[in-house]
Amino acid sequence: MNNVFLTISEGDRIGVVGRNGAGKSTFLRLLSGKEEPDHGEISVKRGMSVAYLPQTPVLREDDTITQAALDYLPARQGEDPSSAAYEAQTILTQLGFADLNQPVRELSGGQKMRVALAGALCRKSDVLLLDEPTNHIDLDMAQWLEDRLLKYRGTLIVVTHDRYLLERAFSRIFEVGDGKVEVYNTTYSGYLEERAQREEMEAATLRKNKSLYRKELAWIRRGAPARSTKAKGRIQRFDAVAEAIKEAPPEAELTMKSVASRLGKKILSWENLSIGYGENTLVRDFSYTLLRDDRLGIIGGNGAGKTTLLRTLCGELPPLSGVIEKGDTVRIGYFAQHCPALDPDTRIIDAVKDVAVHVYTPDGNLSASQMAETFLFPSQMQYQKVSSLSGGEQRRLYLLCILMAAPNVLILDEPTNDLDLATLNILEDYLDSFQGAIIAVSHDRYFLDRITTHLFAVEDAHMVPYIGGYQSYLDAQEAKAEAMADMKQPAAAKPKDTRVRVQTQLKFSYKEQRDFDTIENRVAALEEKLAQLEQEIAANASDYTKVTELMDTQTKTQQELDEATERWLFLQEKWEQIQAQKG
Repeated sequence: MNNVFLTISEGDRIGVVGRNGAGKSTFLRLLSGKEEPDHGEISVKRGMSVAYLPQTPVLREDDTITQAALDYLPARQGEDPSSAAYEAQTILTQLGFADLNQPVRELSGGQKMRVALAGALCRKSDVLLLDEPTNHIDLDMAQWLEDRLLKYRGTLIVVTHDRYLLERAFSRIFEVGDGKVEVYNTTYSGYLEERAQREEMEAATLRKNKSLYRKELAWIRRGAPARSTKAKGRIQRFDAVAEAIKEAPPEAELTMKSVASRLGKKILSWENLSIGYGENTLVRDFSYTLLRDDRLGIIGGNGAGKTTLLRTLCGELPPLSGVIEKGDTVRIGYFAQHCPALDPDTRIIDAVKDVAVHVYTPDGNLSASQMAETFLFPSQMQYQKVSSLSGGEQRRLYLLCILMAAPNVLILDEPTNDLDLATLNILEDYLDSFQGAIIAVSHDRYFLDRITTHLFAVEDAHMVPYIGGYQSYLDAQEAKAEAMADMKQPAAAKPKDTRVRVQTQLKFSYKEQRDFDTIENRVAALEEKLAQLEQEIAANASDYTKVTELMDTQTKTQQELDEATERWLFLQEKWEQIQAQKG
């Protein structure tokens, strides 16, 4: 960043976006005081407390997770220690920790991130700075964090690629890139619109300058009468236009070429698959046949076995039981949650060539260098060492290496982690047109809604199917919860009608009496039918057509049960009124 002037006011809610390597994390470190600018000054209101969460927080290995959360930030003057400890333990529990005395040294990197997040939230602060806080948390926790941030009353500045969070939690967007910080005083959707308009205006100005440059260049070449004042002014304008064209920002954009290889009829199937470690079974009796155009999402809590399942399907881990069959033409591209370690002294181009020297695309054969350019590694950058790349750039290089192998089945484990929004949008467009099957584990709600056509949720070690993306899953869960709540609510709990009525003899009609005599048996029968349908769905999980039919029947049956329950509650209330009337 160079020559940046910004003002951040109390209560501002700012989402920070930009390409990988543009300086977003550096920007937060500067604001937090962890890093000093080379030039210029950052002024902070005296006495203001700042809570800062980096992408890779440092915790003391010998501390318990409760102590690590409490010690993450210094206590404020006058703070009640017991209140902070209670808040820390509450947040740790909400973030999925059962043993609050577990040592930090036993945690994974993602778990340490969650402990630090609890530390950043458990004490009151005037400013909260978060760097990619939704990395390494599951979908429920992402929703919990969004709700928590919406209630935060201080100044909030967050680097994130979570598009739902960007839209719902922030009223200003800072775009870091090209040495600048562009400010948009609007929501994320408004930012997208304003940026598109600005880019169109810049492109139109550039086209106009290029047209003027060609015209003036032709005049210069014909031999300008340099002695006249008018001619000298025109030559000066020509020089200014030439400089404007030279200074115009590069139009480099990330593009992903389709590189999938031929895929036969038999792809991937598994029967009665159980996965886990030793005697710890994470998923039981999962059967499914993967189809050519499947877009399958897998969701579940942290530790539920999602990554273990993907690694088992890839052949990295043996199943506890069951059979996995793979077609002869299948090439699996596995995009792991954590990039495998690359030799930091390896050059970027060599890392790509180690996979393939060239690859076939619809545009013809492309060399490793040409493919690297499409992934925003220009030729002058390709001879840099891997160690010079940011975390997001290394993730992008890892994705390039996977696609260079021309896979026809993609298995993606948290593919949105550490990728910038521009790369995410291009990746999603690429997956839309990918000629093969996709299995994806992700905590990115927008990504699941955009890419997947059906989901499996890990529930009590079983894979429960849902048609549609993540929002469809939420709708199904909400409908299930409402149905359960209605069934548990006693009839007497319904509010009584207090309006004044004319005293007439209250009684059932013939149809109401008949319904009242049979309604309890009908509700019980519908509940039994729903339970049977759930068993059939689980048993036929590998038959997508059958599951679709069963889930349609399940939806209709649930609707009938809701109507019958409502009818039963009405008749029960009326029966009580009749009994009261009889005195």
